Order: sequence, then structure tokens, then C-alpha cells
Amino acid sequence: MTEPLLNDENPPSRADAVLDRVLSRAGTAVAEGGTKTTSYDGDQLEREERAALRRVSGLSTELEDVSEVEYRQLRLEKVVLVGQYAGNAQDAEISLRELAALAETAGSEVLDGVLQRRPHPDPATYIGSGKAKEVKDIVAAVGADTVVVNDDLAPSQRRALEDVVKVKVIDRTALILDIFAQHAKSKEGKAQVELAQLEYLLPRLRGWGESMSRQAGGQVGGAAAGMGSRGPGETKIELDRRRIRNRMAQLRREIKGMAPARAVRRQRRLGLPNVAIVGYTNAGKSSLLNRITGAGVLVENALFATLDPTVRRSQTPDGREFTVSDTVGFVRDLPHQLVAAFASTLEEVAHADLVLHVVDASHPDPEGQIRAVREVLADVPGASDVPEVLVLNKCDVAQHDVLLRLRARPEPTVEVSALTGEGIDDLLTLVAEQLPRPHTRVDVLLPYTRGDLVAEAHAKGEVISEQHGADGYELIALVNESLAARITDAADKHAATRG
Repeated sequence: MTEPLLNDENPPSRADAVLDRVLSRAGTAVAEGGTKTTSYDGDQLEREERAALRRVSGLSTELEDVSEVEYRQLRLEKVVLVGQYAGNAQDAEISLRELAALAETAGSEVLDGVLQRRPHPDPATYIGSGKAKEVKDIVAAVGADTVVVNDDLAPSQRRALEDVVKVKVIDRTALILDIFAQHAKSKEGKAQVELAQLEYLLPRLRGWGESMSRQAGGQVGGAAAGMGSRGPGETKIELDRRRIRNRMAQLRREIKGMAPARAVRRQRRLGLPNVAIVGYTNAGKSSLLNRITGAGVLVENALFATLDPTVRRSQTPDGREFTVSDTVGFVRDLPHQLVAAFASTLEEVAHADLVLHVVDASHPDPEGQIRAVREVLADVPGASDVPEVLVLNKCDVAQHDVLLRLRARPEPTVEVSALTGEGIDDLLTLVAEQLPRPHTRVDVLLPYTRGDLVAEAHAKGEVISEQHGADGYELIALVNESLAARITDAADKHAATRG
């Protein structure tokens, strides 16, 4: 059966109320009021650049006084959403709201939404032939040009549904890949997105007409078909598949070739504890990074605004330095192609000393977001072993009963608001408690020419005592092993010159 969105037996007012609730996006991603930023977020020039490139609704070259003319319209893509569920209707509505936010982030205008209750998807058209015809009528009535399905469609299902509704049909994975393609900035990010898109496209190639004809075989001796051209050859679609596989292999080599540069950057940070920020998309990770470090990275009230990782330095209240890594946001049923393509980015989490799992406490289903993030991290080797702190963001607008429910979870939790700054001091105090402390003790005499080592001991370790004697610094500190080796070596050389 189709839920109240399309149920004519329900009163019109009730149906309208359900439709408004599903398409409102309240508490999910694209809420009213736009993006709110603070002085910690910097100039946000990239957000202005993105906004400047948006398509504009309502512009047209249609000539009203001329009939039967061809015209083009510069406008937003108009879409109808289709969702399906077998269990909880409320969870299905939340998921469809998220799909509406994804569609708007991709640059489209959501006109209507359909929720269907069904135990299993139809193997032919996903929603069944009868409901497909209903969707066709809705598409024609509202003037939509695209149908977005809130699930992964088999290639045959997409083709069959397109044949019925007579407009373009895309699934959730294609929509997310499109957003990633728009937002990728770095060379590595663009390569990762292209690889994921090609992996998605490969089994979905289709050909017709001339595309299905074969090229000449391998024994061609003349110019045209005839004798010597009767080998099996390659169809156009086979040729496309081969080219895609070759391009995928090239992209994998390029991404693998970028690994040494990442390792060098990580080596430069060696000695400083690393904190990785993870979380559901639009939970406020970039805002939190800006609040902690003043990084000024892009903040936007949209899904997947951040793709390229950002690393900045910060300090605990007791003066210890640490690095903070911002990562790409996650989402329910994140396409496996993206998880595989972004493995090099997600490895930052596995190398971290502490994970700050940012949760949107104002969301209707924060527990579902937590589960979705952990499902993705389970596919990253070593990420599940890193200590985790739940950061309940947006506590200034969250419901009190939701905060009480999240506080009862077994993980360490802290309530913050990246927008107002509430709870940030408590978060930094908790980070200082959770970060590993240096354990190698040094009790040495360093020459005054090696003040750099003393400063590094203050930044990366815990200085217990520092005295200025006649022959140099008398230092007692707890530091990591690599720094301890360098301090001891400098102390031994100083002792040898004095002896």
C-alpha cells in the first residue's frame, strides 16, 4: 500500500500535513535560516564561491507570443522522491527528509514525495507496475523531470522504471556521487570521486542501435566489411567497459602514488597526539574544528560540504599541543564505492589517538546516525580500536529528553554547541584526560644552545622541573620515546664536552 502521501482516502489536510513534514527537512540538514557562522569560521570565501555558481530558478527564454517554438530553460532540476519501507513509518519519513536534503544539496528542487509500504522491492520496477504508473501521473502533474529513489536500484530496475515514468530515474547512490563530484577540491579528492563514479557506472552501461553493432574483427585486411572482417570484434559497449577499467586502474595507481606524501605529512606530525573528528554529515564537524583551532574551514548548512581532510593544531588546557583532523561526513547506507575510494582519507581515523564522534543532538534520530557512522568505521582497519568520545553538538537547540537519553550511553559524552561556544572548555578538558600521556622520563642537563629541545618538551610532553644552572638547563620531563632519544643524545654530547 502507499502511505498517506498518496492515499486519497485520507482527508486532504492530513495528507498535506504529512507531505509538509516529510519535505520540511526540519532537524536534518537544510533547515530554515541558512548557514550560521561565527568569528571562528573565518571569511568563508569558498562558501561564497559555491553560492555564486548555483543555478537560478525561474529564468526562461520561452516566447509567450509565439506558439510551437523550441526553447530552453535555465532552471533547477525538478524532482519527485520515491521511498519504500517495510517497518517503521517514522524512520521512513526521516530517511525521505534526508533524501530531500541530499537532492537540494545537489542543486535540485523537490516537488513531491512518495512513501510506499512493501515487504520486498519489486524485482522489475522496484515499486511495482501499478505504483510506477501512479508516480508517472504525479511526475506529469507537477512537471518534474527526474525521479530520485531512496535506495540502490539494480540496472534493470532503473531501466524498467524509466520506461514507465518517462523521465530520468536515479538512485540514492548516484545522487550522493553527484554531490561528491561537485564538492571535491583537491587532486586526490577528485581522483577518489571519479574512481567511485566509474565503479558505479561500469555495471550500468547500456547500449542500443549502432552502439550494439560490432567493430571489425582482428583479421581485417581491407578497408570495409567483407572478407577478412568476420572476426567477433568488440561491441561499442564492450569497448566502453574496457576503457572504464583502464581508467579505473590508472586512478588506483594515482591514489596509491599519493600515499607516500600522506605518510610524510603524518611523519611531520609525529610526536603530537592526533584527534580525529568523525560524524554524520552536517553534524557540525567543521564548525567544531573551527571553534577548537580557529581553522576557518568551510562551514555550510548542506550535506557533504567537507570532502578534503583538514589538519590543524590546538592545545589542551594544561598546555599540551595536539593535532585535529576533520574528515568527510558519513550518511546512512553510504555507497560502498565511496568507502573503498576514500579509504586513504579515512585512514586518518585509524592513525588517531582519540576520535571525537560528533552527533547532531537536535536530529530526530541521533542513535541512527551513530549506528551509521560506526558501520562505516567498521570497514576501516584499526579505526574501531581507537578510544572514542561522543560530542553532543547543537545542545542549545536539542530536546532535553534526547540529551538525557544520549548521556546514558556507555561512551564518555560531552555536550557542546559549536555555534555559541557552550561546552567547548569541557570538551578540551575531556580531550586532555583521554589523550595518551608521554611515559618516558628524562633527567638531564642540556646546553643553553639546545633551547629548541626544551621548548619541544614543553609542547609535546610534561615538564616536571626546569632549572637554569651554570652549565645549562637542568630538565626533568616526561616525553615520548623519539624525543627522549634526541634529548638524551644532546645531553650526552654536552657532558662529553664538559668532561
